[in-house]
Amino acid sequence: MSMAELNFVAPGRLEWRETDEPRLDSDRAALVRPVAVSTCDLDAAIVHGRAPLQGPFPIGHECVARVVETGGRVSAEPGSLVSVPFQISCGECGRCRIGQTGHCESVPRLSAYGMGDLGGAWGGFLSDSVRVPYADTMLVPLPDGVSPTAAASVSDNVVDAWRTVAAPLGEHPGGPILIVGGGGSIALYAIAIARALGCESVDYVDWDPDRLELARELGAGTIEGRFPERLGPYPITVDSSAEHAGLACAVRSTEPEGICTSTGIYFEPETPVPLLEAYTKGITFRTGRVHARPAIPKVLELMAGDRLAPEMVTAELIAWEDAAEALADHTTKLVVTRAD
Repeated sequence: MSMAELNFVAPGRLEWRETDEPRLDSDRAALVRPVAVSTCDLDAAIVHGRAPLQGPFPIGHECVARVVETGGRVSAEPGSLVSVPFQISCGECGRCRIGQTGHCESVPRLSAYGMGDLGGAWGGFLSDSVRVPYADTMLVPLPDGVSPTAAASVSDNVVDAWRTVAAPLGEHPGGPILIVGGGGSIALYAIAIARALGCESVDYVDWDPDRLELARELGAGTIEGRFPERLGPYPITVDSSAEHAGLACAVRSTEPEGICTSTGIYFEPETPVPLLEAYTKGITFRTGRVHARPAIPKVLELMAGDRLAPEMVTAELIAWEDAAEALADHTTKLVVTRAD
């Protein structure tokens, strides 16, 4: 049987295309039907031609789905709602056992949904059916009272924000925190999570009036304008700018022995970083992809306890049939939904 899936074809162009429905290929697999799919910050870069990914390929890698069919060794019940991490992970290899699910040794490197050749042939979440190869490991049940639209981005961007502040607050309780925005939703989620974890002082720097207003609603103090050379200093800093000046500002604004985490993806072959200052202050600099699966339950727990509301960052809910047009020129956080 065939099904429809949304494909990124070229910058500014997305199309619904027919393809074969996936099938269960092991007793550890499950088939799920996405019901709420969020745009990742990377998706905006893809559709605007800023990311080096060539179409066509199925797009979408943040979702909540309904379990449809399961293999014999899967405990998830058909009909249950689940968050599906964007990365493929087995849960049993050496990397997975220490929480590094983004480096699972059972699948090709960087295996993920919705990223074309970079992630492999796993399909995308803007489709009628998706195969999850290691269902008991990957699928995380949605808690009662948490809506699919609110949790759609927990697959990636929300947990990406989680790792920028949760672990650093463990090392520097109470903060304060500087978040360098300008690159999408992750910085805004980081504000909300930091506040949910009890940090009373979160500053956010950006030039966009809409993002600044939302940052204030989420509980941050705001600094308006393009990125200065330095601010602070702060024990915890976050770079979500994807701009050289933003990255440099975050590094320079980190106090001695502080922690700077960058979620920005720098596609250029060379990225300038003020390493001498970082060296002389002894800061810890962290970058790389989030290991999504281990963090998802922690984020959902905050949501279930009414401490975190990621839906505040969502700019618009989009009907499933309107996804191709809406995603083709989007710059803000969208959640695509369909009747469940």
